[in-house]
Order: sequence, then structure tokens, then C-alpha cells
Amino acid sequence: MQCVNQNGGYLCIPRGLYNPYPLQPPPGPVAPSYPVVSRSAPCLLGYTLAEDGTCHDIDECETDSHQCNPTQVCINTAGGYTCSCTEGYWLVGGQCQDIDECRYGYCQQLCANVPGSYSCSCNPGFLLNPDSRTCQDVDECEDNPCAHGCFNTYGSYMCSCEEGFELASDGTTCNDLDECGFSEFLCQHRCVNTPGSFQCHCPGGYYLYEDGRSCEDINECETGNNTCTTAQVCFNFQGGYTCLDPLKCDPPYVELSDNQCMCSAENPACRDRPFTILYRHMDLSSGRSVPADIFQMQATTRYPGAFYIFQIKGPGNEGREFYMRQTSNVSATLVLSRPIKGPRELVLDLEMVTVNNVINFRGSSIIRLTIYVSEHPY
Repeated sequence: MQCVNQNGGYLCIPRGLYNPYPLQPPPGPVAPSYPVVSRSAPCLLGYTLAEDGTCHDIDECETDSHQCNPTQVCINTAGGYTCSCTEGYWLVGGQCQDIDECRYGYCQQLCANVPGSYSCSCNPGFLLNPDSRTCQDVDECEDNPCAHGCFNTYGSYMCSCEEGFELASDGTTCNDLDECGFSEFLCQHRCVNTPGSFQCHCPGGYYLYEDGRSCEDINECETGNNTCTTAQVCFNFQGGYTCLDPLKCDPPYVELSDNQCMCSAENPACRDRPFTILYRHMDLSSGRSVPADIFQMQATTRYPGAFYIFQIKGPGNEGREFYMRQTSNVSATLVLSRPIKGPRELVLDLEMVTVNNVINFRGSSIIRLTIYVSEHPY
């Protein structure tokens, strides 16, 4: 065979058919500058002579007359064939090897290489786009995964809770906060937990102040919400009220005013009795800090050479919750020395003894103090 070079390739021609000096063509187009096969030669290599005298291409791939490697694919061409690799493979040392597309960032997020191809997938919270390569964020909040509020984030979401609730460990549900368990000082009296909030309650005789936490006394005497008769006097105290009957002085005492009884010195029955009994009323809240000055008493008339003794007389102070502290020659203060709980009603006789050694005089006066100990709203 004779090798004949051509542009982009070569041909193998039987030597008897090769004419290195072809005849000059008639005038016309310029003749090629390379040797040509004689016009009497059969078909070129890769072609076969048909019955009609024309040359037909030989399909080496179909006739299995190619020399391609088993890993390669035969592709027929005009007058020959080529050996190539299928998509997803490349030719290395005459063999078709799989291309690892994942090494070249074909996928935006997750990539799995497979023989001859690759597969893209997305992280949780993302969805694969129709191009099968890129990923788009999934708005999980559209499925309402949260019990209260939902905030979509890139690739995920966050749940939030309304005021008065806290996020549970599962990250989606909300648990009620027991505000009453945070502090015993949240409400003045009693705290009741409610879903997402709390309410303060006051005992009977009190109303909830505008701050929603403090308790204020209801003055039933001013509001008229009481059961006192027209002959009685309504006395309000913390958390309640009482109806005071008109003053009645027991003999030998006679009424001096609407709250004071007197026993005349001219009356023999009044000897060794207090000269006057003044009736007073006051309220006292439970839980008041001690010691506390709660009532003051003093002489209204002063005599030359006289001195005064103040003391608690009679029953009413069996628990020793009170004592008298003299603050001057003519005055003293009633002191609460121990905590006292209500509701409770106490009657104390506060005696002021007047002693005058110059005229050999000794007399006394009493303030009969009724104390209404109310239940403290704390």
C-alpha cells in the first residue's frame, strides 16, 4: 500500500492504483497540489463499490469491523469511524473512565456521583429547582409548624411565643409561664395564674387598685354599702366596717357627750372609780411591723404639783401585745410590741392616773379604746 497524505489525515492506496503524476486537467479550476487517485481506481478506503457503480460508505460500527475498546462507543463517519466515550465518561489511556462531576461543583449543595452521571440534592429546608442543580429556600411557615409565631430563615425557621408563654423544648409549642411562681410580691394579696398572664385578687372588703396589683380598702360607710341603722354610727376599718350603737352609760355614770361618760365626784358611788370614760375606736392591720406607735394619750388639764401615770388596765392585753411608753410628764404612747393577726376585736382601757401629793389627791380617767384588727391584704 502507498501512504498518501491529505489535509487533516491520510489514505492507504494500492501501489498499482497510485499515480503520483496525474495528467494536467483542462483549463478551468486550479488542480489540487497533492497526488490524486486515477479515475480508473475503485472506491477509496472505507467505501465499497455498489452494483450501480457508485461508492457507498462502509458502516464499520454496524459490521463490527472497528477496533474500538469495549469501554468505548463506535461512531461511524464518512469513510471511517471514531471511537468515543458516552456522556459522563472521558478517554484516559484508551479507556473510558467515569467523570466525577461532583469535583467540579455541578451541584449547589449536595452532590452524589453515579457511573456516567451525577445526582444533586438539597439540605433540609431547601427544595431542588427544576434545573436539578440549584436549591431554593422552603418557607416552612406556610405549613404553620409553630403554635404561635413563625419566622422563616434561610434553610430553616424559628418559632416565637406570645407574651406570657415560653418556647418548649421541642422548639414549636409554647408553654404558659406561671408568673405567680416568680415572686410572692407580684400581687399584694393573692396571685392567680391565667394562660399567658395572671390576675391579682383581693380579700373581701377590698378592691383591686388601678395598678392591677394593689388592694385598697372599700369604705362601706362612704359608699352607703352597709347595714347600719339611722340610729347607729358606721365605723369603717380595713377590710370591713361595724355599726356602733348610741352610747349608753352604765350607772353611776352619766352621759357627758356622745362618746364620753362621767362619774361625778359628789356621788359617793363614784369613789374609787375613774372620773371619765372616753370611748374611742381605731383600726389596725394584721402584719404591721413592730414595735409601732399606734395611739397617743395626754392630759388635757394640768394641776400644780401633780404628776401623771399611764397604764393599761383590765383585760384585753392578755397576750402582752401592747404596752404604754411615757413620752413626757403629761403624755404617753400606746405601743404595739408583738405582731397581731386578724380579724379580731380588742378593747383596751388606757388609764391616766393623776397624783397630787400637795393636796393629797389621786384620781383617774380612762380611754376605752376598741381596736379592730383587720386581715391584711398581703
